[in-house]
Amino acid sequence: MAGGGPPPKADEPAPHPPKDQLPKVSYCITSPPPWPEAILLGFQHYLVMLGTTVIIPTALVPQMGGGNEEKAKVIQTLLFVAGLNTLLQTWFGTRLPVVIGGSYTFVAPTISIILSGRWDDPDPVSVCFLDPVTVRFKKIMRATQGALIVASTIQIVLGFSGLWRNVARFLSPLSSVPLVALAGFGLYEFAFPGVAKCIEIGLPMLIVLVIFSQYLVHFVKPGKDILDRFAVLFSVVVVWIFAHILTVGGAYNDKPPRTQTSCRTDRAGLIDAAPWIRVPYPFQWGAPSFDAGEAFAMMMAAFVALVESTGGFIAAARYASATATPPSILSRGVGWQGIAILLSGLFGTGNGSSVSIENAGLLALTRVGSRRVVQISAGFMLFFSVLGKFGAVFASIPAPIVAALYCLFFAYVGAAGVSFLQFCNLNSFRTKFILGFSIFLGFSIPQYFNEYTAIQGFGPVNTGERWFNDMINVPFSSEAFVAGILAFFLDNTMHRNPEVRKDRGKHWWDKFRSYKTDMRSDEFYSLPFNLNKYFPSV
Repeated sequence: MAGGGPPPKADEPAPHPPKDQLPKVSYCITSPPPWPEAILLGFQHYLVMLGTTVIIPTALVPQMGGGNEEKAKVIQTLLFVAGLNTLLQTWFGTRLPVVIGGSYTFVAPTISIILSGRWDDPDPVSVCFLDPVTVRFKKIMRATQGALIVASTIQIVLGFSGLWRNVARFLSPLSSVPLVALAGFGLYEFAFPGVAKCIEIGLPMLIVLVIFSQYLVHFVKPGKDILDRFAVLFSVVVVWIFAHILTVGGAYNDKPPRTQTSCRTDRAGLIDAAPWIRVPYPFQWGAPSFDAGEAFAMMMAAFVALVESTGGFIAAARYASATATPPSILSRGVGWQGIAILLSGLFGTGNGSSVSIENAGLLALTRVGSRRVVQISAGFMLFFSVLGKFGAVFASIPAPIVAALYCLFFAYVGAAGVSFLQFCNLNSFRTKFILGFSIFLGFSIPQYFNEYTAIQGFGPVNTGERWFNDMINVPFSSEAFVAGILAFFLDNTMHRNPEVRKDRGKHWWDKFRSYKTDMRSDEFYSLPFNLNKYFPSV
């Protein structure tokens, strides 16, 4: 009979049952490890988030007209704001162990601000007393600040008003798979291509990391989770020493400048340029300037970051062995992420904020989802952002080493998305279509937009208004955004009946549709200081 088969035998193994919470996690959100171990794990999270924190200013500040001194100050500011935002998110937002740091999503509208022609006419009064390059840098930074301040309102309004809660209630395990999976897998362009920029450093780093975390652990006494839990620290130290030996040994003396920048341990220019002690402060570059078009483009980037971060929140909850995040908690987290973007604009980081996907992946590698560990990492961010010279030492880690870490962490987040298939009926053709179609186009559409931009120098949408181009090109260049929005739309508009509800896994998440329908919500998501009494979640 078509589609049928013999009934299963009694002795056949049963499939693995779905789990609301991920098992075999060593420390969940509310169970911190001992203090010495927690401090080392927090420092490890700090090292992991440094990659994006350094890469984005390194790419943007020279285009703004700044030198090594400005780059060092921007990195310090981005690090300082990331520490503040991580504490705010873990205290008052979702309360998940997530790091809130810089985001590649905001790079495109920032470059558009840099390329606008109005910076080419110097102010004759300022030029008489200041370096024209410094003047240009500060003008662009102030324009970026203004755009970020305005853009923050979209997440603040959607989050704190509860509008995003109403959207998130329509999420199912099925529509979450493409969103979360591509929040990790969609960042592939920042992983191995970065390793290949200095293959003799990046590839050993990747191999050593996998050996420490996945193979050598089996030779350690059971219960001593040292190698896998601190694999990042061990592997970074080993390969960093190897890279330094190559540098001082003259291996790159006659190499092209690009190779030297990627491979050498002394070419970041941060240690000499960074001040010994400096506390970033709001409006340090001057009063923000505002342009309506640039603000609209940055608002679209903020909305894309909102969608991507929702996937990051869901992945972090899974790896922290928490229950599915209630929609009201996701909405609260989005609101505080809007505050994070506002602080980014006020302090002048040159970049917006979102959930750090690489740090969500680190939760999986260490199997430690403790909130306290991430809060300790925020303390390291604040400490090393003020003590610039010391922070610059760690920020000078060669980029291929960081890219090797990305290969593992982005993969873990992608796997978290795939894991939600356990709640879905994979024998349903409706499920297969939504999954396959949304994931395929989630990769294919951004690939078209990115290839077109790389060849032509501008995106497929190319009108006379750069801000309008960004409003279209930026969202369609994000794999997670395209796949997540498409899966969400298809899952909620295609034929629906009681049987389909089970196919999409919605019945598994019904108990988490509201904060109060599951007793475990208080354990993971309740606000500190009894604030739930004044700000109840619904």
